[in-house]
Amino acid sequence: MNEREHGKLSADEKPLEKRVGDSELRKIMARKNANRSIWEGFAMFGIIGWAVAIPTLVGVAVGVWLDRHYPSPHSWTLTMIVIGVVIGCLNAWHWVSEENRNIDKEE
Repeated sequence: MNEREHGKLSADEKPLEKRVGDSELRKIMARKNANRSIWEGFAMFGIIGWAVAIPTLVGVAVGVWLDRHYPSPHSWTLTMIVIGVVIGCLNAWHWVSEENRNIDKEE
C-alpha cells in the first residue's frame, strides 16, 4: 500500500489550506514550547554523548581487567570498546527515537 491509500500525502500533494493550517499549528506549538531554551538542546546532546561514553568507558575498564587476568592472542580491550560503542549507539538511538515520539505526539 502506498501513502495515499493510508491517507498520508506529501507536503506538495496537500491542499494549500491544509499546508497553511499545518504551518500555523507548528508555529503555535513552537510558541507554546518557547520555554525550551538552547540549554535544553545542549542538555540533550550531553545526554546522548554520555549515553555513548559511559558504555564505552565501562567496556574499556572491563577489557583492561580481562587483558590483565585472562591474557589471550586477541585484545579484550578492543573487543570491549567495540561492544561498548555498539551498546552506547543503541542507547543513543533509543533516546533520539523517544524524543521523536514525544515531538510527534505534540504535533
